[in-house]
Amino acid sequence: VQLQASGGGLVQAGGSLRLSCAASGRTFSRYSMGWFRQAPGKEREFVAVIRSSGSGIYYADSVKGRFTISRDNAKNTGYLQMNSLTPEDTAVYYCAADISGSYGSTTSYKYWGQGTQVTVSS
Repeated sequence: VQLQASGGGLVQAGGSLRLSCAASGRTFSRYSMGWFRQAPGKEREFVAVIRSSGSGIYYADSVKGRFTISRDNAKNTGYLQMNSLTPEDTAVYYCAADISGSYGSTTSYKYWGQGTQVTVSS
């Protein structure tokens, strides 16, 4: 599976962005999908995950209530709707798929996209 993240950009604090993660291949619907982010000088951190069926969704506390993860298996695409953005959300955002282990750990994911930059200005 190849993943392509897109939708990043520059937005003012309080604004919104929607990230997309397009997957190649016909097996995307079988995999859980997660979003991570990495700010300059920091480790990559978990943001959200959605199970293959879409029934199990979990968020990092820092984004709960502001971000929404979703997926459209018919389109082989996952999404991350980000609202009420703050400068602390500035990072490169990565999508990942196929979990073996803890959904919050980067080492649990087999496939990764290339990342998309999100910059939130104050």
